[in-house]
Amino acid sequence: MPVEDLRRSPMMSHLLDALDRGEDIGHYGRLTFAMIARHYVDRDELIRLMTQDKDADEAKVGAMVRQVEERDYNPPRRERILEWQAQQDFPICPTPDDPATCNPYRELDIPDQVIENIEEFREQQYEAEESQNS
Repeated sequence: MPVEDLRRSPMMSHLLDALDRGEDIGHYGRLTFAMIARHYVDRDELIRLMTQDKDADEAKVGAMVRQVEERDYNPPRRERILEWQAQQDFPICPTPDDPATCNPYRELDIPDQVIENIEEFREQQYEAEESQNS
């Protein structure tokens, strides 16, 4: 899926525009971007896009992308994005007061495999909690 698919999300379009301008989108902005964009662009394109950030060299970005891939991070929920945003200067979510925005699960067509991974994780989490309560 190309970058144009990411632009369907106002938040991702905001991040892409900032990257195009060479802005520092912050550690959590880069992490959010990597966790979402990796499902839409290939690794080389992801690194190319992220290294437009004036505070991110290729080694730094490559290490982050590798970590996101190895740990198979799912896109963050809106609540997590807002928590991360509070810890940095750059606004990851350009409209944090609008509860209908900055939710990648609402704004983008998340690949089925990601949804299946989340469901499987929640089932395992439930089973673990149930076994602890037994």
